[in-house]
Amino acid sequence: MNLDDFSDLIERPDGAVRRDAEERRERLAVPPGALGRLDELGEWLTAAQGAVPVRPVERPRVVLFAGDHGVASLDVSGRPAGGAYALVRGVLDGASPLAVLARRMDVPVRVVDAGLDCDPGLLPDDVVRRRVRRGSGRIDVEDALTPEQAEEAVRLGMAVADEEADSGTDLVVLGDLSVGGTTAAAVLVAALCGTDASVVTGRGGAGIDDLAWMRKCAAVRDALRRARPVLGDQLELLAAAGGADLAAVTGFLLQSAVRRMPVILDGVVSAACALVAQRAAFRAPDWWLAGQLTGEPAQQKALDRMALEPLLDQKVTVGEGVGALLALPLVRAAAAFAAELPERAPEPDLSQAAEPEPSREPEPSRGGEPGAADGV
Repeated sequence: MNLDDFSDLIERPDGAVRRDAEERRERLAVPPGALGRLDELGEWLTAAQGAVPVRPVERPRVVLFAGDHGVASLDVSGRPAGGAYALVRGVLDGASPLAVLARRMDVPVRVVDAGLDCDPGLLPDDVVRRRVRRGSGRIDVEDALTPEQAEEAVRLGMAVADEEADSGTDLVVLGDLSVGGTTAAAVLVAALCGTDASVVTGRGGAGIDDLAWMRKCAAVRDALRRARPVLGDQLELLAAAGGADLAAVTGFLLQSAVRRMPVILDGVVSAACALVAQRAAFRAPDWWLAGQLTGEPAQQKALDRMALEPLLDQKVTVGEGVGALLALPLVRAAAAFAAELPERAPEPDLSQAAEPEPSREPEPSRGGEPGAADGV
């Protein structure tokens, strides 16, 4: 597999349709610019759908890829190593922030086990069980995956994207459930952006103290030394410094763009995978939205590189796709405005109005002529 092949498969959203949407926006009763970024958002969605006016977002779905990372054994995360299964149970048992939000919004959730490090019996029955391997390697001293496993994980993500597109999903809210995932994501971003470990290392979803942050910086630094020699091949990069869940997310993003299915990105993990995908196919980011800014430095750097401006800035670091799901009402509102706001009434064309006829004074009677008195 060569991820660069996606460059020939992915097209941009329909530019002609977007121009039609912009012209229609100029005719609406609400003045242009009065709705802020929602105008731009509605036009983006119109182009992605290829239809004017835009259709409402009726079948969104949250898709979460789950995995554990061996680097978490260095105490670089606020959660215990190998504990991602607890995050999965929280989502599917209805006890996590994502579960609460998805329930309120009536959005279905799909969890894919790409690389959890737990006994399968610990997982609920509705988890998609397509595990590539049990956990990922400790990226500071070894590869996260073998080349074969990296390809399998990318194909897993592609298959899930195809399933969503075939089932009629019209917008995906993308997230991850991982322990150690933000460390791997920081390595990918630093490698692709040519920055040092300290520039991209944040506090993670659960938050860590200064000592843990220094350990995380050291792990990112050591993993960077292993990642930089394979920068020319995205699949090798994912094998060296990513993980099964990150490789699956990358495959999902690329295939979603092929299938013309819009995606809202969540935090630093999905942003890092998007950056890898952009390296393979430069048109792919045209199909993605950045849901929100988390405050993770690696996420900001990745979004800047892809020229994606987050819809929200709420500093939600819990992960799980929560930030991306919070942005969904904005997307739906933009679609509703673009489709349902009335157009201005046409102004009357005064140049075609009939000119009033000049008033006529009655002619004076001509007395003295024969018959004038009796009207003869």
